[in-house]
Amino acid sequence: MNQRMQLGDILVASAVITTEQRDKAASMAAMSKCPLGEAVVKLGFANEDSIAVALSKQLGIPYASRENKILKVERSQGLDKTVSETFAREHLVLPLFQDENVLAVAMAQPEDILLQDNLRVMARCEIQPFVATKSQLLRAIDEFYQGGGSSLIEKTVGANAAQDAEAEVAEIDTSDARLDLDQVVAGAKDSQVVALVNAILKQAIQERCSDIHLESYDERVSLRFRIDGVLYERMAPPKAAFLSVVSRLKILSKLDIAERRLPQDGTFSIKVQNRPIDLRVSICPTVYGEKVVMRILDKGAVELNIDKIGFEPRQKEDFLASAKSPHGLIFLTGPTGSGKTTTLYSVLNAIKTPEMNFMTIEDPVEIKMEGLNQVQVKSSIGLTFASALRSFLRQDPDVILVGEVRDQETAQTCLRAALTGHLVLSTLHTNDAMGTVVRLIDLGIEPFLLSSSLLCAAAQRLVRLLCPHCKKPYKPTGPELDMCLREAELDNPPDPASVIFYQPRGCDKCARTGYAGRRAIYEIYRINPEMREVIYKYGGDVTRLKEIARKSGMWSLRASGWRKVLAGQTTAEEVVTITSVE
Repeated sequence: MNQRMQLGDILVASAVITTEQRDKAASMAAMSKCPLGEAVVKLGFANEDSIAVALSKQLGIPYASRENKILKVERSQGLDKTVSETFAREHLVLPLFQDENVLAVAMAQPEDILLQDNLRVMARCEIQPFVATKSQLLRAIDEFYQGGGSSLIEKTVGANAAQDAEAEVAEIDTSDARLDLDQVVAGAKDSQVVALVNAILKQAIQERCSDIHLESYDERVSLRFRIDGVLYERMAPPKAAFLSVVSRLKILSKLDIAERRLPQDGTFSIKVQNRPIDLRVSICPTVYGEKVVMRILDKGAVELNIDKIGFEPRQKEDFLASAKSPHGLIFLTGPTGSGKTTTLYSVLNAIKTPEMNFMTIEDPVEIKMEGLNQVQVKSSIGLTFASALRSFLRQDPDVILVGEVRDQETAQTCLRAALTGHLVLSTLHTNDAMGTVVRLIDLGIEPFLLSSSLLCAAAQRLVRLLCPHCKKPYKPTGPELDMCLREAELDNPPDPASVIFYQPRGCDKCARTGYAGRRAIYEIYRINPEMREVIYKYGGDVTRLKEIARKSGMWSLRASGWRKVLAGQTTAEEVVTITSVE
């Protein structure tokens, strides 16, 4: 590969992105004054690894990663004293090893000559740069400068214990007696409490946690992290420090620290390793004190790439065909936390063009995207889904995203928008995709209007992905294989003798869980003329609608899940647990 080629040309030549995607990323990079590779990742056209490999080819320098064993923590040479932790975090560099007068350094921006000169002066030797991804560098820096071993929480609690933390942190009475607010504030601002809260948040983010649960019982405190949809116990703060920790979180969230009888909701933002992260805080009073649940919204961890969210090819084709219609209704259903917002934003990212006006109303706005006019619900001042929608119709929109349809007024306003030439995407809480029809009719939408405006009804769930480093193959049992082949609804079923399933085993890379990440499974029902006639004549006759969908080649959530099992991405147990038999 010619080293003088531009990064964009290398990506196109390697079939990582298309020419059109390269040009779109170049425009974004010019406007936002960021590197082309960063723009490609932000737009969801490629991942960090692909950019790093291309950058390695362009600059003619080696690529360092955990997979090729080059990006690994090496402490025996004392390189943490050569390059300080502050410098490493600020400039995203990591010293790898030193060989005589040459220091090998992994860098996120190896083309930065000035940074290399600074490292040369600091280390007093020549620099051999290696290119590495930002996410892997940040994780390696954490391990290198913190020494691995115990978790951040354990280290912080241990350090506090060594200083007799329970004596230092004033124990505050958790009964219903009036609190001494000065004492509460003093406890919340104690350096040990601040360090403990920081450690909990940082460890949760490092472990890809989506929710933090902190709760108090009679004799103990419980701390749990939800990782890939499952709650795992972690070392909890001391009982004596619990109220101070809760007060600290209330102060950060701008909540009333004196109110302990009523639920409260708040938000705050932090920066971890130069990544902006939002936290939604919910506090609920219980008999043993307040329970805190924090939802972590890590914007840097969300990849809005429609090719990587879990669509099967036919499903992607049907959803995009509906999303490219000039007007109509598209509904995506599923429980809270099933990834509906990520799916809708991935679709918007795929159809977004400067020639169209996109507007969204959400509660709250979880993902901020350039090119969209995003509005957050504020019910306290009268800014609701329905009122915002009415305002949107005077803003000349082409595409409208409504975070959720909760009531009759919002449903009817969505319908009016669809009937007057707008494309409307929204979510509902129903058990399956066809439940959308029943739910909307229950909300007062006339069947004859719904039949003419509904374009697509979809549902999704998240299944855990097997860790690619340790998943273990096995031959499925007869009943298990029969269930899979019967319910997968395949046009060309494989030879049963050749089918291999996988099961979790657990390794260091997946924290011994056997799973690493989650992916969506879908049922996508694109409304065709036969289905419109059924909706018009029979209203919510779900059975007839599903029969027509099956004949048209569409399939259910369970079938989508089995296809992921056959592809070796997840387990049979996961699919059976997450989905239901019709």
